[in-house]
Amino acid sequence: MIDKEYINKIIKAGEHPTHEEIQNILKKASKRIKLSHLEISMLMSAYEEKQVHQIYNIAGQIKQEIYGDRVVIFAPLYISNYCVNNCKYCGFRRDNKFLRKKLTQDEIKEQAMQLERLGHKRLALEVGESPKETPIEYVLESIKTIYDNSSIRRINVNIAAASIEDLRKLHEIGIGTYILFQETYDVDAFREMHPSSIKGNYNYHLNSFDRAFEAGVEDVGGGVLFGLANYKFEVLSLIIHNEYLEEKYGCGFHTISVPRLKKAEGMSLEDYPHIVTDEEFKRIVTVIRLAVPYVGIILSTRETKEIREELIDHGVSQVSAGSKTDVGGYHDEIEEEDAPDQFELSDERSVMEVNKDLIKSGYIPSYCTACYRKGRTGDRFMKLAKSGKIGQICEPNAIMTLAEYIMDYGDKEMMAIGLEFVYEHAENIKNQTVKGKLKENIERIVNGERDLFF
Repeated sequence: MIDKEYINKIIKAGEHPTHEEIQNILKKASKRIKLSHLEISMLMSAYEEKQVHQIYNIAGQIKQEIYGDRVVIFAPLYISNYCVNNCKYCGFRRDNKFLRKKLTQDEIKEQAMQLERLGHKRLALEVGESPKETPIEYVLESIKTIYDNSSIRRINVNIAAASIEDLRKLHEIGIGTYILFQETYDVDAFREMHPSSIKGNYNYHLNSFDRAFEAGVEDVGGGVLFGLANYKFEVLSLIIHNEYLEEKYGCGFHTISVPRLKKAEGMSLEDYPHIVTDEEFKRIVTVIRLAVPYVGIILSTRETKEIREELIDHGVSQVSAGSKTDVGGYHDEIEEEDAPDQFELSDERSVMEVNKDLIKSGYIPSYCTACYRKGRTGDRFMKLAKSGKIGQICEPNAIMTLAEYIMDYGDKEMMAIGLEFVYEHAENIKNQTVKGKLKENIERIVNGERDLFF
């Protein structure tokens, strides 16, 4: 699937694109016509300032056409930092000496309730790889605890590469997206980064999504940790991996995450020659949007407020908010210093602050999980997205979840700016039948009803 020699040849061939070549590629991209590997490589090497801004703007235009004004909000929940792997870039690596922690089911229940108090409805469950301390049974029990004791409606899981049997169990309990970062598609870098680790089996890791589809999982989320290898190689590999999944299973990535290498306990950024600059990072995100127009692009709180806001304008459709990357990090007390975070955060705004800033920028913070619960997943979701119909459903649902958030968690300022924003966006819905039902549902939410969706 990932031919290193082929990809490097494509990168080399695309190094010096002409002005005319880039213009022709951008014309194709603006119409959402599939780009070739060489064209993707050329976009990553475009150097004229005006054309670079065209890449950004067309990516923003495509994102707006597909996702509209909505931005999905979620939070990670770390339930264990036990790990048998020794990934060089990770604060939870085996060789880092600190008191390890695994949450009990009572503690997981409390974390879910704390996240619920912040307004969250979807989580990314994060678990270190430790077959003894965190077997699949622990993960399954934790998912059940969250669903049974909170109003969390979608749990995506970011756990180690798993067997078909374990993935089938995750599917049966009702996970959302199975997320797994390849970390790096460069096989040599992958082996160097994962010494003496279960995770060091490149092919087993790479083929995890095959096992997920075979187990019945319908939504999978890919990603790499940008900074471990040549970013152009990583982007092309992501696209090739997505193409492979689409061809074999009829559906590629539901989401692509774009974490960038950050400082963590036990490592120095000086040891990594492929650190990605801000400008390179913007190119990564926008080219991914042009290459796979319909995928959800996820940006975490690794990035600064400024970078996140800029990239929401140019391709990102999902962001974490109010994130904690230590185990059991959501609590009212002052944080303890006895265990490290997995990595350093850059955007430490609260959920409320993120939502207010999005609203002030004209975006709809969305807590919608309707597609998942209505069966609009996998290839069914992608067909709706590619037809342009998904927005007719998602925007009204996003507006309703925002109304619910405002009524349940909003402070005085949020109540003032938020409700006006909700009613204004409801008026902009073009389908008159949908608009009428939406306005009716908003009133029902204001009067106390919850969980209304199309």
